[in-house]
Parts: sequence; C-alpha cells; structure tokens
Amino acid sequence: MKKTKNTLSNIWLITREYDGLAGAGGVKDVCRQLAQELSRSVRVSVCLPLYGFMTPQPHGFRLLDQFQVDMNYVGEERREDVRIWCKQSKSDKNNLTLYLVDSPRYQEKKSVYTYTLEEEDEDPTHVQGSGHYDYFAMNILLQKSAISLMLLLNERPDVIHCHDGHTALIPAMVRENAGYRHFFRNTGLVVTIHNAGTGYHQEIADLPFAKSITGLPGNVVAKNLLDGRFDPFIAASSYAVLNTVSENYARELRETDDDELTDWLGHFLASRGVTLSGITNGISPDDFDPSHPEQTGIAAAYSPELGDLKGKEACKRDLIRAITQKELSSVLAYGSLSAKQDLPLLTFIGRFSSQKGVDKLIGALETLLPMDAGFQVLILGTGSKEIEKGLIRLSEMKANRGRICVLLGYDPLLANRTYAAGDFFLIPSRYEPCGLTDYIAQLFGSIPIVHHIGGLVKVIDSKTGFVYHDHSSAALMGAMQRALKVYRQKPSQIRKMQKTAIKTIKEQYTWEKVVQRYLKLYASAVKMSKL
Repeated sequence: MKKTKNTLSNIWLITREYDGLAGAGGVKDVCRQLAQELSRSVRVSVCLPLYGFMTPQPHGFRLLDQFQVDMNYVGEERREDVRIWCKQSKSDKNNLTLYLVDSPRYQEKKSVYTYTLEEEDEDPTHVQGSGHYDYFAMNILLQKSAISLMLLLNERPDVIHCHDGHTALIPAMVRENAGYRHFFRNTGLVVTIHNAGTGYHQEIADLPFAKSITGLPGNVVAKNLLDGRFDPFIAASSYAVLNTVSENYARELRETDDDELTDWLGHFLASRGVTLSGITNGISPDDFDPSHPEQTGIAAAYSPELGDLKGKEACKRDLIRAITQKELSSVLAYGSLSAKQDLPLLTFIGRFSSQKGVDKLIGALETLLPMDAGFQVLILGTGSKEIEKGLIRLSEMKANRGRICVLLGYDPLLANRTYAAGDFFLIPSRYEPCGLTDYIAQLFGSIPIVHHIGGLVKVIDSKTGFVYHDHSSAALMGAMQRALKVYRQKPSQIRKMQKTAIKTIKEQYTWEKVVQRYLKLYASAVKMSKL
C-alpha cells in the first residue's frame, strides 16, 4: 500500500479501554495497537479512566495534576474532582503518552462496563453482568476531563479520535460549548463505531439530564435523537468523520436489513447524508507469535507459518493436563477433556451471548456430539446466565465425558493457551463489526470457522478458514463437519490453510498497513474542521 504523506503531528485517542490496562473486548486491542503504530511517526496521547481494579504506580504512572469538572444534574450545579496520572514513552520508535482519569466515580467500579459478582454481593441492586447505573455520567466525565486536560496542557491536537459511543459526544461538545469551540477550531474530529448494535450506542432517554450534564444547547440534544433517545453517534455526525471497523460492516449498516440490529442507525445516518466509511482493523502479528512462548505464555514454541507444529501438540497436551489436574485458578472448569492427541480440538473464546452466536453453538453441539465421537470442544468465556447453564449442562452430560470442557471466566494468558491448543476456532456471531479473534486464531495456527457476516468476510472459505452463510445451528454444524472432514482426510490442506492465513494477515492486515488508511481519514477530518 502506498504510504500517505503525513502532515499531522499531534493525535489524541479517547477510549474506555486500552490493552494492558483495562479491557472488555476488541476496543482495547485496537486502541493500543493503533496508538503504538501511530506513535512511530506522530506524537500520540491516549486518555482513559482509572478504574477501581487498576493500580497506576506499578505500570509506571505518576500523578500529574488535579482539577474539577462541571457535572451538573437537572436543577443542581455540581463539580467532580479528578486527578490525572501520566506515563510517557519516548524513544526512537515511539512518542506515546498515556493519561488516566482518576475519580471516585471510576474508583468504585470493579469492571469496565458491568457490575461484578463482588459488587453484587456488596449491593444486590448492582446485578452481576448488568451495566453501570451511571454509565452516561461515566462517559461524560471522561470526555470533559480529556477536554479539560488538553486545555490545561495547552494541547491543540490535529485530530481527536473518539472510540465508540462512550466518547462520541466530544465532537458536539468542542464545537458547541463556549470555551471549547475556539480553542479546538482547527482540530479534526473522528468517531470510530466499534459496535453499533442495540445497547451499544450509549444513548439516554432522559433529555433534560443529557442537556444538563453535557452542557450542550437544548436544540442540539433535541435534534439528535434515535427512537426518542439522545444518541451520541447521531450527535457526532454533524461535526466528525465517522467510520466503522470494517468495510463490510459499514456496507451492512447502510445497505441491508441487518441494520435493524442497530435500531436502524446506519439508515438514519444515510438519510442525513452522512458518509460512513469502513476501515478493517489491523493486528500486530508479533503480539501473537507462537514461536515466542515467553511472550505469549504458551507451553512450547512452534511456527504454523513454517509448518512446524510439534510445539502446538505440546500446547494441547499441556492445557488438557492443566484442566485435568485443576490447575486453572482463574476460571471455573466444567466437564473434561481426555488426553487423546489425535482428536481435533474445536475452541471458542468470547462473551456468552446471542450476538456472539453461542446459542447457535449450543444447538449445533447438541446434535453433533452424539453423531460424531471424533472431536473435542473447549469453551472459554462468560456472559448470559442462561447460556452459561446450557453449556455447563452439555459439559456435564455423561455421554460427553472427556469431550467438552467449559472454562467459566477469562484470563488473557489462558486465552493464548486455548488458541495454541486448538485446531479450529469457532466464531458463530450473529453480527460482527470486525472480529479480531479470527486473526489471533490464525496466527496461532487454529483455523477459524465463521459466520459470513460483517468483518468476518475477510476469512476466505477453504483457503484461510471455513465459512457458512445462514445464522443457524444447522449451518454452523455443517461447517464444523466440513472442517472435520478436511482435517481427517486432507491434513495437507489444513497445513496449507494455516500458512495462507498468516501470509494474508501479514500482507494485508498489519497495523503498519492499516494505519495509512487512518491517516487519510484524519486528513479528511482536519479538512472538515476548516469548512
């Protein structure tokens, strides 16, 4: 890809997640990897909350400053105290600064977006897995703190890049609120929609509260509603360049009935004449290189890119042994896996939800497990209680003994061990804006089996993975059967697919290449600011 001539020098990323500090999904990976790649050529700053589960000092942060942020409620003028922690990384390769917003509102939270079991035990109204009651105020505090920090530091970024609905009101605030609009008049504004699904917009129905706490004019709130609720994505569309995390997801939102899953956000934006571009997320292959077990936390080194899979076999043995001997303290294990090295292992890592298609996976396994005794299944994650119960029930059935194991919880190193142990990786998502797990699985030599939707269309059937089109248990089962047949009858094709998948990632989807598209997007945002 031809490199974009870069005239930018100062970019800020605002996010609720950042890998290595706080994360709940793919946003954390994108923000860290994009920031690091950008910092090779421009000065980059990242701002996110300091949650209660984080300790800044061991990560090299120092206390920078403290101030108050206006956070008015209806009929009540209020301010909240914040402290800012800072960590700078300046070298020949990187010029990156991380800022953490420290406040009582964040310190009381034990997870990024939802309540934990510990919090439910402390307060039964904070039900495990439910969203924080003050989610909108949490978002506004981050955004106002980031803006105040830029003012304090006299930072006039070339671009402010806002990630998801949690930060998407910054464009409206810096263009409409007195005291901000002149300071940021030459700053380009970008909002990346990582997930436009229902429940992910960070919208709010209490319009007087939205007006009070944001400080936005009433007419701005009133004209940016979706189904009667103030929607940050809609509000951003008048002031910022908007993109999604894959070309196909952007197309689905604009052109197909799948947009119903977003409450018709894409069609609403199109009706306003808003352009919604798509940039497929990248990946940093070195972060998931199985030839470096000391970095990835896996049991042995191997290289699917070179056809060396002996270490992968050792990784499978090691994980099955750890499950059998109950060594995995970070998760609750249900079911078991027998130590049969010749059985292909199908894996799943992710949130247990209908969006991730785990309900369809249960249906497929209920039929396929009794039909075919020649495979095993390992599932890692947590989520819907109903889905958790369905998976546990499957794993504890006498007929499935030694065939299926469910690890309830999550641990990043355990995730790497699961990728390394698996032969196939299941992604049965109902919709998927981009998908990073298919990349990661491929880099570990695990062939993805995916629903042909959203960003998962980058998986090429029978070349870099196995693809199915109908969102149903039957279609998923058919793809699983097809994959198992190739594994048993054409092992050389599996080896070729492993190599092709990694080659494709390195040729098309590294951040070094993807960042060039973001630089073009940033340039268009700067141009928009001058209109």
